[in-house]
Amino acid sequence: MQITGATTFVDVEGGFWGILGDDGIPYHPVNGFPEAFQVESLRIKASVKPYDGVSVFMWGKLIEVEEIELLEK
Repeated sequence: MQITGATTFVDVEGGFWGILGDDGIPYHPVNGFPEAFQVESLRIKASVKPYDGVSVFMWGKLIEVEEIELLEK
């Protein structure tokens, strides 16, 4: 599935990078986040697949990022 949104750092339990989707859903990439995209409020488009698991962070819909690209600077 494709999502668009903005990157965000979530400062919970040591912190992690997430995506605030344009659809109003927060997404939590469980397979990490590329360092080049670890900048607050970058507009991105990503190919993702749902992740069927749990997280201690209790924030966002769990996803695995397959591809990610910058929409604008």
